[in-house]
Amino acid sequence: MKSLFKSKPKTPADLVRQTRDLLISFDLGGAEVKESKREEKMMELSKLIRELKQVLYGNSESEPVAEACAQLTSEFFRENTLRLLIIFLPKLNLETRKDATQVVANLQRQQVQSRLIACDYLEKNIDLLDIMIKGYENTDLALHYGAMLRECIRHQNVARYVLQSEYMKNLFNYIQLPNFDIASDAAATFKELLTRHKSTVAEFLAKNYDWFFAEYNSKLLESSNYITRRQAIKLLGDILLDRSNSAVMTRYVCSRDNLRILMNLLRESSKSIQTEAFHVFKLFAANKNKPPDIVNILVTNRSKLLRLLADFKTEKEDEQFEADKAQVVKEIAALDPK
Repeated sequence: MKSLFKSKPKTPADLVRQTRDLLISFDLGGAEVKESKREEKMMELSKLIRELKQVLYGNSESEPVAEACAQLTSEFFRENTLRLLIIFLPKLNLETRKDATQVVANLQRQQVQSRLIACDYLEKNIDLLDIMIKGYENTDLALHYGAMLRECIRHQNVARYVLQSEYMKNLFNYIQLPNFDIASDAAATFKELLTRHKSTVAEFLAKNYDWFFAEYNSKLLESSNYITRRQAIKLLGDILLDRSNSAVMTRYVCSRDNLRILMNLLRESSKSIQTEAFHVFKLFAANKNKPPDIVNILVTNRSKLLRLLADFKTEKEDEQFEADKAQVVKEIAALDPK
């Protein structure tokens, strides 16, 4: 007889609607909601968010079902549940925050009728990006909002908004935060922004070259923090060696200030920083149209550079590195002062 009284299993759309109703009731109830009732509702909300995650990710016994994921995604973006969840995140407990973060992140990849509807939603609700980026200023929320943000900037228009916003300048500061985990997370977001969407990045760097590289040099490449310098020189190489950024690279290697910084990084005791710095330094040496002041700096420091390069070995044998190094030595040795 028990089976007659079993409740009907919730559909993915039901889960979203119940989550939305609870979030709205918290928002409207305010201080009037009794503490006992509030705790009960919070437990129910945590359970619902965990169930949403299971639909999207599956569990140890079953894989996610495409049709269920599509139903859940459609309902999520139909009536602002994403907005409610992002805004309510600070009030959730730690485990539920983790689940909510995974739900928001996964929704960015879900297709409904071959469309990423999350992209359309975020374009119309772009202020949600402001909340996520500013989350780096809150120790308890930074890693959750950071993880959401990186998934959101998979969408090109969303990434373009962040690149063109004032928040790009803030990211330079977030990368230098004393909390290692938050600084690393901000650096991961920064890298994603500058490498994922090639044409958008090239357009951004062309328009914002002066302030961007002034900040990049002073705050990252010349940082007192070893990890910041190491990550920054590696990312710089990735940016400049990307074909889509060839115009930016040509401009970068004509600057004496940039060359001075790279020569200092070549002298670092860290092999990894030295190696990454070499990959950028070789662009200065290979430039066929070196300005006179670049030529003169290289000539003035020729003996030191050739001595440094002669002793420079990578940790593992690398034929390409050795070939590049031989070419750089040849270029520097053949220079005449201007």
